[in-house]
Amino acid sequence: MQKIRKVVIPAAGFGTRFLPQTKAMPKEMLPIVDKPIIQYVVEEAIAAGIEDVVIVTGALKRAIEDHFDVPNAELLNNLEAGGKTDLLEEIRGITDQANFIAIRQKGKYGTGTAVLCAEPVIENETFVVMWGDEFIRSTPPRLSQMIRVYEQYGGAVISTVRIQNKEDLSRYGIADVEPVAGNVYRIKHIVEKPQPDQAPSNLATVGAYILPPDIFALLRHQNPGPGGEIWLSEAIAELIRTGYPVYACEIEDGRYYDTGNKLEYLKAVVELALHHPDLKTEFKAFLKALPLD
Repeated sequence: MQKIRKVVIPAAGFGTRFLPQTKAMPKEMLPIVDKPIIQYVVEEAIAAGIEDVVIVTGALKRAIEDHFDVPNAELLNNLEAGGKTDLLEEIRGITDQANFIAIRQKGKYGTGTAVLCAEPVIENETFVVMWGDEFIRSTPPRLSQMIRVYEQYGGAVISTVRIQNKEDLSRYGIADVEPVAGNVYRIKHIVEKPQPDQAPSNLATVGAYILPPDIFALLRHQNPGPGGEIWLSEAIAELIRTGYPVYACEIEDGRYYDTGNKLEYLKAVVELALHHPDLKTEFKAFLKALPLD
C-alpha cells in the first residue's frame, strides 16, 4: 500500500462571500487570531505525515505562496535582533517541514478543475485533497484518522462529521452509508445539499478526501456543468458508481470549523481566541463584560 505523501489544496476561488475584504486578499489568508486559515489546514496535513503540499492558486493569490515561502532576511534579522526566538522558529518551522508547490489553475472554475491541474505533480499516487477554508481540530488530527482507515481498508476515504441541527443539512453533501466498524462506514452515495427531510443521514462530508489517481480520468471525462465547471463531487459519485470502495471516516474527538462563510468564520475566531495561551484570560473577561442584550 502506498504511503500517502501529497496533499492538494484548491485555493483559486474568488471568495465572494467575504467581499470587499477579498478583493485583494485571498480568503484562505483571512486570520484566525494570528494564523491564516490555510495554515491550520497545512499544519494538520504535515502532522499526518504529508511531505508535499500542492496549492492550486489563481489571480491575486500570491500572498499564499509568499506565506509559505522562506522568510525574507530582513524579517529574520529583525526578529533575531529583538530576541523573538519563538516567533523566529515558528515562521521558519512551517516552511521547513514540507515541500510547497504552487500551481496556477487553468481552465474553468470548479473544484474538479483545481484538482485536475495538480495531476502532473501527483502522478500515479494516492493523494489527499483538503479545502483551504475549513478545518477540523481533533485528537489525533483528522487526516491521521483518515489515513488509519485507508491503511486498514484501502479505497478512498472522506472525512465526515455529524450535523446536529437538522436545518443545517442543506449546507453539506450528506452521505448515505452502511456501517463497517466503529467510526467507519461505506458510502453508497452522497446527496448534495438536500432538503432536511430528504437527507439520508446526518453524516456530512467535509473538507478532506483520500483519493486514488483514478479520479483524474473521471474528472477529464466529466461532462461540464453550468459555466463549464468540473466538480470533484461528481467524480467521486462516479467513482462510487463503478464499485470502487469509498469510506466515510467519522472524525472522533474533533471540532469542525467552516470558515467559508462570515458567521462561522467569526465563531472560529472567537473560539480559537479563547484557547490561545496569550489571550484567553483577558479575552474571556472582555466577552463576559459585553452588553449582549
